[in-house]
Amino acid sequence: MTCMTLTPAQLALLVDHTLLKPEATSAQVRALASEAQQLGVFAICVSPSLVAEVGDTGSVAKATVCGFPSGKHTSAVKAAEASQAVAEGATEVDMVIDLGRLLSGDVAAVRADIDAVRSAMPDAALLKVIIESAALDDEQVVAACEAAEQAGAQFVKTSTGFHPAGGASVHAVRLMAQTVGGRLGVKASGGIRTWSDAVALVEAGATRLGLSGTRAVLEGGSATSGGY
Repeated sequence: MTCMTLTPAQLALLVDHTLLKPEATSAQVRALASEAQQLGVFAICVSPSLVAEVGDTGSVAKATVCGFPSGKHTSAVKAAEASQAVAEGATEVDMVIDLGRLLSGDVAAVRADIDAVRSAMPDAALLKVIIESAALDDEQVVAACEAAEQAGAQFVKTSTGFHPAGGASVHAVRLMAQTVGGRLGVKASGGIRTWSDAVALVEAGATRLGLSGTRAVLEGGSATSGGY
């Protein structure tokens, strides 16, 4: 899709409408689910402790996170967190890699960590792997994406949105998309606040977007295109 053809309604279908703030309440995630249905997004993404409290989301998928946001949990803990979340209704899990392992060159440990989480989930559940691309050089981004693919993940994802190095960038998304070659999806997340940001990332190869300010982003596109 290009900025000439992408409409707000089309973009909405790529969005994980996200609320991962530590102070999020049950009432807020239920409101998030209601808003998600109004906006026509693909999924909502909430903390694992709130998955069971989301309520009915209609056709909107339920996603959650594990090992979030540091990635420094043991593989067994991440696997248990993912397994419980799926049992409570999540159909997608966004896991955080152990960034320190990757930065030290231990790609095998990163791959094993991802594999542990993938193995703990039913085949029908979707696994996204958060690599914190802003903290990596190009070679490390490629290595992380290759480890995710080898371990059976369905998506690679740029960022938690909590790392001081930053969030999604066009360069990282383009490199990730080139690395996975359409075999995996690419989720851009972190710092996406405007319509132009979102469109640029889709054009770079993102097939999913993590947004906390979804309505504002879509309204930016609506102002440009004249509506949904």
